[in-house]
Amino acid sequence: MIDETFRVKNIDCASCAAKIEHGLKSVEGIEDAVLDFATLTLHVKAMDLQRVVDKIQSMNPEVELVPKTRSAEQDTGSHVSRNEVVVLCLSILLFTAQLFSEDWIHRQPFAHLEIVIVLVAYVLAGWKVIVNAVKTILRLDFFDENVLMVIATIGAIAIHAYSEAIGVMIFFKIGELLQEAAVSRSRRSIRGLLNARPDKAMVRTPDGYREVHPESVAVGEIVLVKPGEKIPLDGTILSGSSQIDTSALTGEFIPVIKNAGDPVMAGQINKTGALTVSITKPFAESSISKIMDLVENATAKKAKTEKFITTFARYYTPMVVIIAACIALIPPLLMADASFETWLYRALVILVISCPCALVISIPLGYFGGIGKASRNGILVKGSNFIDALSSIKTVVFDKTGTLTRGVFVVNDVITLNGYSRTEVLEFAAAAEYQSTHPIATSILSAYTLAGGELKTDRISDHKSIDGKGVSAIYKEHSVLVGNDSLLHQEAVNHDQCVFETTVAQVVVDGKLAGILSIGDKIRSDAQITINSLRDNGVEQIVMLTGDNHCSAQAVSIELGLDRYYSDLLPEQKVAVFEGIAQQAPKGSTIAFVGDGLNDAPVLARADVGIAMGAMGSDAAIETADVVLMTDSPFKVAEAVTIARQTRKIVWQNIFLALAIKGIFISFGAFGLASMWEAVFADVGTALLAIVNSSRILRM
Repeated sequence: MIDETFRVKNIDCASCAAKIEHGLKSVEGIEDAVLDFATLTLHVKAMDLQRVVDKIQSMNPEVELVPKTRSAEQDTGSHVSRNEVVVLCLSILLFTAQLFSEDWIHRQPFAHLEIVIVLVAYVLAGWKVIVNAVKTILRLDFFDENVLMVIATIGAIAIHAYSEAIGVMIFFKIGELLQEAAVSRSRRSIRGLLNARPDKAMVRTPDGYREVHPESVAVGEIVLVKPGEKIPLDGTILSGSSQIDTSALTGEFIPVIKNAGDPVMAGQINKTGALTVSITKPFAESSISKIMDLVENATAKKAKTEKFITTFARYYTPMVVIIAACIALIPPLLMADASFETWLYRALVILVISCPCALVISIPLGYFGGIGKASRNGILVKGSNFIDALSSIKTVVFDKTGTLTRGVFVVNDVITLNGYSRTEVLEFAAAAEYQSTHPIATSILSAYTLAGGELKTDRISDHKSIDGKGVSAIYKEHSVLVGNDSLLHQEAVNHDQCVFETTVAQVVVDGKLAGILSIGDKIRSDAQITINSLRDNGVEQIVMLTGDNHCSAQAVSIELGLDRYYSDLLPEQKVAVFEGIAQQAPKGSTIAFVGDGLNDAPVLARADVGIAMGAMGSDAAIETADVVLMTDSPFKVAEAVTIARQTRKIVWQNIFLALAIKGIFISFGAFGLASMWEAVFADVGTALLAIVNSSRILRM
């Protein structure tokens, strides 16, 4: 199965995009197809891509598929040609002349020539609409917006409503041009939020530095980054010191200082000093490249609201046409004094207002705007469906270490027992933890180094990790255990105390308890405001899971005002506990889990919304989670929920706006209270209002 993404050209109709998507899904051998009009992107999974091309050609030969390349990414949609504007202006001149001289022409012997002026003005204004309507009918599709507009205006000409026929076509065309401009502007605004992609790199060569595209730079090559330039690829600073603007990746606008040996990432901006950087990843694997792909591909995962509206539009237009036909035919047949011309005019008004473009265009633009806004704040949402999920969260479950707390452990105290000295306890503990990557292990090694100790690493052997309990090793021919109370019970080690008020690591040498290390971890400075903000956003339950001891977990829970906490959990127990929490969540709501994206992968995968925090540069986090926070600030969780709720609010505003206005004018048209002029203004105005409303999320 081939998974491919294309840019789509020569498509300027949201309804047409929806029909092509539906048509592709009906083809055998095409597993999935998503044509997103907001980004002009087609995502397909198919056995044979030629089937995709053939189907699109059969539906609309003018549509062109372009492989997703760097040049194609900058295309924001179709552009209005000067010829179109000139032709439209000629039509307006003829329309104005006919409108103001109509009475005079009717009194002249050449009055029959008026129809010639009318038809010329009509064709000049609507030639593109007419051509598209003919193509649609030849494909046996009778419910296209172009077909509806042609039927309505030809009907108006047939009942001698000449000025309205021309005027409706002119204003429909003007509306299309304005709508196209508004959509293109929205696309540019959204892409502007993501415009962090570097476009050049200064690579060191034997002849000096040479400017090349970032894609052509290999791992191990050295690049020069001057002040004010974007860092082109992920790498490590070889020389220089500078302030680095990381906002393109993290949304944080306070620069950070980077020196030789520090990592830097593509898309960050060098602010103050020149840097030489050794490249560690090719551009395709760089952080900014992955972020861009995630945001672009997020539109392939449509929200239920999008899917519903796309389906609704397929039935809505035929339904309105049937209603219009009934209004035109039934009253004249059943009512003796009913004029066919009067009721036909009312039916034509309904056809003009029936186009569903305001819905089909504005909703994907709204979701894409929300995804773009979130990414600009360092929050990667992997699909419109997760925007909806975030907006309906009622329960948030946090991991403790590294999420609500800093995850930077420090050895605060060493309690010695059974004749061992402080130095000996630290040495044995450091030896046992030497090969471990756990944060507690790092704190023990740092404490021993700060105390001036030096490990004889060649004397360490038989290291073993004991899941959820600790580690064991042989050091200087002594058996060493370092771990929690459960480990001591498992190994039948005599000890007097089982419960502590803080995190501890107990050190056992040759079966005897040698000492206890008291280890501290601080709550993050923005943890409390995160909890408060989530509650303000309607989150009802905030729960914490941790492998830490009961006392340590209880202290964090009380300080932050959490609803519940679960402590002393092994990694595999977290999933079972999370299942229990999920079963108690309110029906119809979603539940989120916030973790580091690596150790908590099973729970992240189980949650309705898995949120990986502090994941800048972490491939595992980006792959596992549904939402990726590029910084280690828990407040990004609250920001994500806020943006999701704002986005969903705007989407539903557009739905109610479009349906309400169309419903009102369909009713007005049926009772003769609206003219074709008012109908076309309402149709065009609704679409423009919905598009402008969709772009509001970018300014919130």
